[in-house]
Amino acid sequence: MTEKYVPSPEVVEQGLYVAYAALSTMAVVPIYFGSFAALKKWKNPKDKKSKKKKAEDTDDSDDEEETTESMSMEDAYMFPVFGSITLFGLYLVFRYVDKTYINYLLTAYFGLLGVMATTQVGVNCVAPIVKLVGIKLDKWHLTLTKKKAELYSAKFTYLHLIMMVASILLSGYYVATKNWIASNIFGICFALNAIQLLSLDSFKTGMILLSGLFLYDIFWVFGTEVMVSVAKNFDAPVKVIFPRLFFGLPAGEPYQFAMLGLGDIVIPGVFVALCLRFDQHLAGTKNPNLGRSTRFSKPYFIACFIAYALGLGTTIYVMHTFKAAQPALLYLSPACILSVLFMALARGEIKEVFAYTSEEGTEAAKAKEEEEKKNKKAAEEKKGKNEKNEKIEESTKIEPVAAEKVGSDSDQDSSNTPKIRKRKGGKAQKKK
Repeated sequence: MTEKYVPSPEVVEQGLYVAYAALSTMAVVPIYFGSFAALKKWKNPKDKKSKKKKAEDTDDSDDEEETTESMSMEDAYMFPVFGSITLFGLYLVFRYVDKTYINYLLTAYFGLLGVMATTQVGVNCVAPIVKLVGIKLDKWHLTLTKKKAELYSAKFTYLHLIMMVASILLSGYYVATKNWIASNIFGICFALNAIQLLSLDSFKTGMILLSGLFLYDIFWVFGTEVMVSVAKNFDAPVKVIFPRLFFGLPAGEPYQFAMLGLGDIVIPGVFVALCLRFDQHLAGTKNPNLGRSTRFSKPYFIACFIAYALGLGTTIYVMHTFKAAQPALLYLSPACILSVLFMALARGEIKEVFAYTSEEGTEAAKAKEEEEKKNKKAAEEKKGKNEKNEKIEESTKIEPVAAEKVGSDSDQDSSNTPKIRKRKGGKAQKKK
């Protein structure tokens, strides 16, 4: 019987340092590159020609930009609530249902999402290289319509197809083996796509979101066993992991992993991306011809990015010291918020920070306002129609009453007429 391998404390300590460094790298890299990927071409709001250019977009792939989902203040308030409901629901499911079947379903679901995420990230990484080499790729445009209504539209090249095939193979490998490296690739791709496609409409919204999740993380980690239990049982690429002892582990020995949830990367990452867009806004107001250039001062982005790294380091230090799971947002949320506030105070731009609204937020607000106007107009039209119908109904009710009165009067006249005739007839008989 072979003895179980027990590493020395020095080896364990060194292994943990390697794991922490790997986790930190897998956290900051998606935030840095995702923030720049989310940065759109600067358009001067005062330039009226920019509105005309929107309607005259060409098929040039360089001018295409991914549509983003803007998070409003109402969404930020409700995010911790829906997150708590989902988390507790998963906890109950894992507790009372066989987790094997649940993880089969989750594996299939995240395997499909992983194909789309890795395809997009792969195209974003390889496309600049292809362009630099000078290879031109034909673009295909797929449109699905039904009775002249566009249901789906997609533009793709051969590069998309190649990356999709590679992503399908990677997804199949992950589903079959549950390899931790493939899981990390999916997790990093998910984080990159989320930071690129999800945006905050203002710093107010971002601070509300981080503050709400600050309390959310503290409650579910320190107050209950729910968060830790779900993280251990949830066998899906929603976290990045690394072996606690990677070098020096004998062959055949199972890995013990250290982990960091994607929520601790994506949520602060979206806030860091907002800081970069604000830096672009400040530079664009001074230089309206900024365009796609990223060569502008980035004080808020650098401050928030460094604050995130320090907050993550604090989380790891406390976790390592107390040998217990820590709510990362307990340290990351204050670090990100305070970095922006201190930078704004130092630069005398506190009013500009709280007055800032992103382009996506402005467009979403306009769309919401237009929708409210349409709904209000439709309600007024409906109310007008109802009032008109009520008047018509009232007029139709009055006419029968009038007819009844007329009818009753004529009946009275007809009833009186025979009496008169009788009298006349009586007088005539007397004369005879």
